[in-house]
Amino acid sequence: MKKIKISAELTYVLAILILSFSVAMISCTDFGLSMIVSPAYILSQKLGFLTFGQSEYVIQGILFVLFCILMKKIKAVYFSAFITGLIYGAVLDLWRLVIPHFNPAVTAPGALPMGLKILYFVLGMTLTSLSIAMFYRTYFYPQVYDFFVKGVSEKYQLDRNKFKIGFDAVFLMISVGMTLFLFRKFVGVGIGTVIMTCLNGLLIGFFGKQLDRCFEFFPRLPKFAKQFDIT
Repeated sequence: MKKIKISAELTYVLAILILSFSVAMISCTDFGLSMIVSPAYILSQKLGFLTFGQSEYVIQGILFVLFCILMKKIKAVYFSAFITGLIYGAVLDLWRLVIPHFNPAVTAPGALPMGLKILYFVLGMTLTSLSIAMFYRTYFYPQVYDFFVKGVSEKYQLDRNKFKIGFDAVFLMISVGMTLFLFRKFVGVGIGTVIMTCLNGLLIGFFGKQLDRCFEFFPRLPKFAKQFDIT
């Protein structure tokens, strides 16, 4: 089977658009968000002056500091992960603004018919995993969450899919702790969060294999791409 060639640059743009869209989609179901983005959502609900996207900057900033500690170095190019985070957060807020079902000011989370909520959740979870697998196949740094997984697993020669599953489990515990501490109830965390914690790593691995089977990813700017060596 001849592989379809696709540029890493285009893959990066598509990954951001798909990921932000899928997170906005899942947020409207009220089944619980991904364990990775739940802390930012919980923070935005507690601090009304921060949007969901802006709260992502806070959480990712904390994780970035931990990343640099584990990598035992700071490279200027590492900060490009923040650029991805900034773009992602802005596009996330845009999706939630322009699509009525995703906009909490227009459609309250959980107010949609059950069948539609299930459809949105399944589709959102699937697209989330696909977008992360796409991020791993471009030289641009993904947002800090996935950058952390990619960088730390490469430096310490860990199986990326297994490390991702463990990373998700830790963030699930953080999400539960935050919502119970700040609200004394579950906000942004639900059965959907548990499902995604169990399946995200497996789905990312599955989509990664399918992408590698069907596509050949290449940089249109090879010299520029070399600047993004993590280690």
